[in-house]
Amino acid sequence: MADEEFREEDYSKIRDLRISFDREIEGGGEDQEEGKDGFFISFWIYLSSSARPCSVILRQVTVEIQDDVPFLALSEQNKLILFPLMNLHKEAPTSGSSFSWTNMPHVSAAIECSREKWVHIGCEVAANYMRFNIDGNLVAEKHLSFLSSQHNFQEDLMKITLVGNDGNLEGYAYNIEVLHISEANKHQYGKNPPVKLSLDNSCLSDGVEEGGDGVWSIVGGKASCRRNFSLEVVLFDAFSKLVHKEIRIVASLVYADSGTPVEKSRDDEEAPLLTSCDGLEYPSPDKPVSLLRGRATFKLKMSQLSSKSDNRLFHVCFHALHDQRYPFLEAYSNPIRCISRNRNSRQSGHGKRFSSTALVLDERQSPSVNDGSGIIRDISRLGHFQIPSKLYKLDHNGSQMAVDANGIPVQDGKAFKMCSEVKSTNAEGTNSAPSDSESTDAKNSESRWSGDGTNPISDAIIFRYCLDGTYERSMLLKQTAASASDEDMANFAEQVGLYSGCSHHRNQILISKQLLQKGANIWSAISRNNNRVLWTYAIPEIIRNFMCIAHSATRGLSGQDLEVLRKIAGCGDELGREEFDRLWYWLYPVALSLSKDQINTLWVSTSPKWLEGLITREEAEKALEGPNGLKKPGTFVLRFPTSRSWPHPDAGSLVVTYVGADSVIHHKLLLGQSDSEKDSRQLQDLLLEELELSHLGRFSRQEAATCPS
Repeated sequence: MADEEFREEDYSKIRDLRISFDREIEGGGEDQEEGKDGFFISFWIYLSSSARPCSVILRQVTVEIQDDVPFLALSEQNKLILFPLMNLHKEAPTSGSSFSWTNMPHVSAAIECSREKWVHIGCEVAANYMRFNIDGNLVAEKHLSFLSSQHNFQEDLMKITLVGNDGNLEGYAYNIEVLHISEANKHQYGKNPPVKLSLDNSCLSDGVEEGGDGVWSIVGGKASCRRNFSLEVVLFDAFSKLVHKEIRIVASLVYADSGTPVEKSRDDEEAPLLTSCDGLEYPSPDKPVSLLRGRATFKLKMSQLSSKSDNRLFHVCFHALHDQRYPFLEAYSNPIRCISRNRNSRQSGHGKRFSSTALVLDERQSPSVNDGSGIIRDISRLGHFQIPSKLYKLDHNGSQMAVDANGIPVQDGKAFKMCSEVKSTNAEGTNSAPSDSESTDAKNSESRWSGDGTNPISDAIIFRYCLDGTYERSMLLKQTAASASDEDMANFAEQVGLYSGCSHHRNQILISKQLLQKGANIWSAISRNNNRVLWTYAIPEIIRNFMCIAHSATRGLSGQDLEVLRKIAGCGDELGREEFDRLWYWLYPVALSLSKDQINTLWVSTSPKWLEGLITREEAEKALEGPNGLKKPGTFVLRFPTSRSWPHPDAGSLVVTYVGADSVIHHKLLLGQSDSEKDSRQLQDLLLEELELSHLGRFSRQEAATCPS
């Protein structure tokens, strides 16, 4: 089905609103029974972050009264409040009413109104009562007195016009409907919802490193030094469902503190933000990208360094290519510090040598605001960094073992490795280079394509997979796995692993057919040919399959685990196929990891509880906080990163979150060894042998594990 066209005329500024009752409302008339006169007005509003308390959103005016008599407003507590109508209700506000509205009759929402988010308003107004609905739920109602029995409700109503604020409050309205009160119960608040553009941080590319302060570090500058990074924007409706609309999106670079565009440097003729298209670079604003099935991926480079802009931070701003700029069709990246490659090229002097062969803590320097020195900390996403031509690990005899820039060991033998969540980059600046987090056992092996030279999966697909981002890779694998045999997929996996230098790319490809088929079967069992199912109905089947894949007969998923899964899926009380796929692409690699003997031992252990469950980064950090600050150095917890989904090479990997010797929380990936290189010791023993890790932390959860009956 083709994407629908976005209709600008469906959206209007609140200041331009004018709602008249100059005709009989559809469904009404003189034959309506007494007490049933009234109207139901339904619309969506979007308030900007600058909206202030005590602001009128809609005001009542008549021919005689043009003053600010409120109808819908924001209270002092930032709650939406609704007032009776003048000329109709005795309790209505009068001209010149105080803006505190403390003693004026009204109905109010119980919670604060969200900013920069679509909120649905439903106002049911009758002669003797009014009801206030927000997002389809009745939040308040009030009994009212009709002004005079001698008046005609409909005639008095036609004298009133609802007008948007006079410009003091920035906001937008969508899909305004005025119905007779008898139609209120039939109105469907969920039909035809508005849209909002967002940045999908779960698809953050390898070229971005995020610090503990939320600032992204991206390598830019000269053409020979800057690195590719990819960002993906998505178009959701008000219910967080992907929307198919024909919209072209453009990316530009703006200053984080002011929002003004970043101009070209005087000594540089290049645009500050560049996009790659057909192997060439163009100024990003000159190359819009069309949304496809609600998504658009931008492959970008930055030429403007923060050091050339007084060390200011940047945002990448995405907005729809329309004559009118709409804030709900804009999305901004995290603050960005653009750095040059030479600021992180030398190896840290803080690196430590370990007596254990189980884990190697590989710390790299991270650029900082001042001098670019320091150890990487609080990393949650992967970013490009240049690595030295040789690294060193410890072999089984305790001596150093050289590893080249592609992560290929000069001599055999390794167990587990714990490493910074930092990617390397290749000479061409693509986002497919091997990394510390993707350290591989790749050998210089020959291709396993069949001897007759036939290639069932083209070289173009192989190279596209190596260069594309996570979302594009998932699309390629869906198309390829549908017709390719197991042997074809194995050959495809080896070719990708060979060209990318990453064994974990191979792993994600090898599980594709089983992941997709298993997911399709589970969805079929859950949905029974329905488009959406209740979340509570889907839970037992999800838990049952998780326990089966994870080889966990005694431990399922707790209520809190399921809440984490629901956040990953992005669903509410109902689950659709797209939400289920997001959940499944994350859960299946995790379940496979738990099926491995050493990690499975951690999962089923209850004393101590090595794996508390499916906890988020924020929960892991909270577990390391004591009453007087962070717990003592060496305290750690284990988790699965919620931002890593299939086919990301780190999907299903364990992360160690711990308090370092510098009293700062660190996040390091724990990567497993091959079956042929298993250490006879338990993984928990290997972990505790590391100098940075001394004792297991605890994250307390009240709920008991939930298992299907």
